[in-house]
Amino acid sequence: MKQVKTLVKTRRDSVIAFGIVIVAYIVLQTMNMTGGISNTISGLLVPICAYIVMAVSLNLTVGILGELSLGHAGFMSVGAFTGIVVTTVLAQSVPFPMLRLAIAMVVAAFAAAIVGVIVGVPVLRLKGDYLAIVTLAFGEIIKNIINVLYIGMDDHGLHFSLVKQTFTLNEGGSMIINGPIGVSGIDKISTFTAGFVLILVTLFVVLNLINSRHGRAVMAVRDNNIAADSIGISTTRYKLMAFVISAALAGMAGTLYAMNYSTITAAKFDFNLSILVLVFVVLGGLGNIWGSIIAAALLTVLPELLRALNFNDYRMLVYAILLIALMLFNNSGAKQKLLDRIALRKERKGKKQPKEVA
Repeated sequence: MKQVKTLVKTRRDSVIAFGIVIVAYIVLQTMNMTGGISNTISGLLVPICAYIVMAVSLNLTVGILGELSLGHAGFMSVGAFTGIVVTTVLAQSVPFPMLRLAIAMVVAAFAAAIVGVIVGVPVLRLKGDYLAIVTLAFGEIIKNIINVLYIGMDDHGLHFSLVKQTFTLNEGGSMIINGPIGVSGIDKISTFTAGFVLILVTLFVVLNLINSRHGRAVMAVRDNNIAADSIGISTTRYKLMAFVISAALAGMAGTLYAMNYSTITAAKFDFNLSILVLVFVVLGGLGNIWGSIIAAALLTVLPELLRALNFNDYRMLVYAILLIALMLFNNSGAKQKLLDRIALRKERKGKKQPKEVA
């Protein structure tokens, strides 16, 4: 009976979670169509969706698995440039932009997952600071590989080379990735609706994983991998599973992000982006999926709100101060007391019996 109640509560919480996301989308989409939000905030809607997916996927590695990764931007860059190549190749054969974007996201997820396996097999044997340093190095390696990558397309198909362009395109051909110059002339097909759907997919995957037998095994590995090994849980298998799923979701976010801009370079996916996403996760709370969503949206919009409030000269200073204050509140007893008070109020309300009708 207890297990049934837990299952019902979990399903109910998931339904409520998806309901909140859907309501938020409807409200923001309505405001966007009626001019209720500024052009600046409207332009941030797609990046916010990408950052939310990045934060939730990284929380799967850092919060649920308990491993510190600083190379999440590397998986995002793999997905971004894979998505650009796929959408360019399919431009003629698939005329529908949303279908083209969906196919690109799936291919980008597979590409990022493959890279995740290649990186995860040797890297996940490390722990703590060593793992963080190696994943940081991986992100920089990916950025430098893309900086020397040249991909073009003509009527003979795709051509690629490293370090310098060693191929010649036929008449009518075009460069897709042009080394350190990156990609220009991208067909901007990302939309807020596509970002919303990707968030729903991410939540579906992550929440179902967390509440499944595999998710409980991952959390057992996080809490005590020696004890998990002793009861027959394969720590290597579950670590790699969580890491690869996180990488695949980051690859899809990369495609969404890249197809929102006309020009993209590898420099956008540097160490600073990995740290920014990690800040979203830490500020929202390790293992707290909804905290990551709120933190990603808030910290992305906050600098622009400060600019609108005439704090342009000091907005980054105010942003840093607010970030420190939120971090202190998040790790203080005040937050826990507030949450306990809310939980106690809900418990008392639930215990109240309805009055009998005379």
